[in-house]
Order: sequence, then C-alpha cells, then structure tokens
Amino acid sequence: MTDYQCPMCDVRSPVESFAWRCPRCHGPWDLDFAAAPVPLDSLAGRANSLWRYEEALPLAATEATGGGPGAVSLGEGRTPLVPLTGTVTAKLDFLMPTLSFKDRGAVMLAELARRLKPRRVIADSSGNAGTSIAAYCARAGLDCTVYVPAATSPKKIEQITAHGARPELVPGDRETAARAARAAADEDGVFYASHVHNPYFLHGTKTYVYEVWEDLGGSLPEALVLPAGNGTLLLGAHLAVEELHTHGLIAERPALVAVQAAAVAPLASAFHAGADDITPSTAVPTLAEGIAVPAPPRARRILSAVRAGGGTFHTVTDDQIRAAQLDLAARGLFVEPTGAACWAAIRAHGLEGRTAVVPLCGAGAKTGVAPGG
Repeated sequence: MTDYQCPMCDVRSPVESFAWRCPRCHGPWDLDFAAAPVPLDSLAGRANSLWRYEEALPLAATEATGGGPGAVSLGEGRTPLVPLTGTVTAKLDFLMPTLSFKDRGAVMLAELARRLKPRRVIADSSGNAGTSIAAYCARAGLDCTVYVPAATSPKKIEQITAHGARPELVPGDRETAARAARAAADEDGVFYASHVHNPYFLHGTKTYVYEVWEDLGGSLPEALVLPAGNGTLLLGAHLAVEELHTHGLIAERPALVAVQAAAVAPLASAFHAGADDITPSTAVPTLAEGIAVPAPPRARRILSAVRAGGGTFHTVTDDQIRAAQLDLAARGLFVEPTGAACWAAIRAHGLEGRTAVVPLCGAGAKTGVAPGG
C-alpha cells in the first residue's frame, strides 16, 4: 500500500496508521500513487467491474489485481451510455449495485479496510455514500456504523439497515453528522471510510471517466458535466483525465463543467469571483441535498481542477432541477433530484453546443419525485 500525503504541508503517513487526515493542517490526504497506462485493446477479456482498470488503481497491483480472488466487488461499474440529444449523452450510474455512483469509491474503501482489518468501520453521509459503504462492508464482512442527519430520506436509512450496518441518526444538518463521525474516527482501531477525506475513494470514482473513454473507443467528449458538492466525482474525473492525457491515451483534455445547487453554491461563487478558495456558505434546504455542501474540504483542489481544463461552474434552481427530473422520467430515466442537476444545467444554460456526457448519479427510487413535481 502506498502512503497518504498532505498536498498542503507534505506530511506523509502510512495507510496502516488509520490516520484519516493530516495531523498538522487537518486537511484531507492525497495519495502518493502514479497510475500506469491502461491498454485499451486488452480490456475486452477482463473482469466486468471496476477492477478491470487494474493499472490505474492503487490497490490493484497487489492482491486485488483484476478483481481476482478475495477482492471486494459487487460487479460495480460498466454502466451504459444513453443519448439524450444529438450531442449530449447520459451515463446511467444510478444502475450501480446500490443505485448510486458512490459504489465506485466505496468498493475501494471496503477493499482497503478489509486488508487493514480494523475493529470497526464508520462513515458519514447524507444517504447515498452511507448506503454504498454499508453494502460493501457487508460484502467484505466488516462491522459498520453510518452517521447520517436525522432528516435523511427514510428509504436510504432503510437501505443502510438492510445491509447490516448501524445508522446513527444525528440531529442537525450534514455537517453535524460529519462532526460526530470524525469524533468517533479518532478512536483506536477505527477505519474512517470517508468519501470526502480518503483519497482511495477518488481513485474509485475516476473509473467513471475510464469507462466513458473505453466505451467511446479511446476518446472523451469535449465536456464532462459533473455535480460538485464535495467534488468526489469531479476530482476523480480530473485524476482520470490527467492520467489518460499523460500517457498519451487522449489528445486533448475535456473541459470539466461543474454544477451546483443555486441555494448552496460556495464553489461557483468562488470560481466566478476568481478566488482560489471558498467562503463557506449557509446550509439551506434544496432539492439537490447530495451536493448542498457549505464548506467542501477539497475546495481548493476542485476550483483548480475546473480551471485546469478550461471548465466553468453553473448553478441550477430547485425549479430547474424539478423540471429536469420530470423530463428525464418522461424519457424513461427515473433519478433522484440531485442526479438530475447536471441535466438541469444542460437545459438551463444552453450547453448543447458541444459533445458532453452527464452522470445520472442516483436512482429516483431512493427519494421519489421532487416535491411540487
């Protein structure tokens, strides 16, 4: 296993230490890992899961190569691309095992935890990450507790419980639940399966782009339109784009177009102000609860990643999200409101002038139709 490394102060820590953040600046870790090229022409016969991209994954070079014996997997990944317009294609990540794209990162955290053998695993979530961590911990035979806001969708809490994990309902908002989890994470023998702080999660979500690249025959669209709350999919996409470009597997980097809910948009505000970091916003209710993050810990990295490829930020209102959810449902694609945010941005901001892929991140069965729809 490689080391954790702090991007701000260069502190390093072995993964086996269970340290979940930099002890000096308290920021999230990066990973001291360099991906090798993924040979496109050899993929056809590989495991039909995330592990097929073994050269690009920080755990694959040892026990889990290619999803071999013992590696945690539920057959995640390989979700289809479906055209929405002549230029815009949707990637149906709501068809993942737990009905959310978070499975891409959860499988990496569960496999890492399985090797480290902690006393217990904890996570915090507004719902989707928690259900995903719970499922993959069940697959790995790991004891798991998930801290969630008390107002989390009952359907998501039911799913967490069904997988054998213990939901810890915390009065207050998403950040209150995160603080409770972080306090528990400092106990001995606890592995904090944080989709925000642990960089292994990002190396799982980057397979989203590797799949698009594979399915488009070794190319990428002109733009990747991505939701931005804590930025776990966006930062994973940035990792993949940089790896593919560095290895000469794509000629040009696509623009990363980030989407936030208008009600909670600290990243969009900072980007358009030309700032390198955010001013934390106020947590207010919005249909896009999955990306309503007032102070994302990796904010500086998210802003840098969007700027690096000539991308931008757009915001969408609840009315636009509701309309996009209903439009997708009318096309046969029932997703939760947060999962419709990127399609809402395409429709509201006239982004159909170049080829683009949007993720449909979470199934509508998790939350139902947006109120008012």
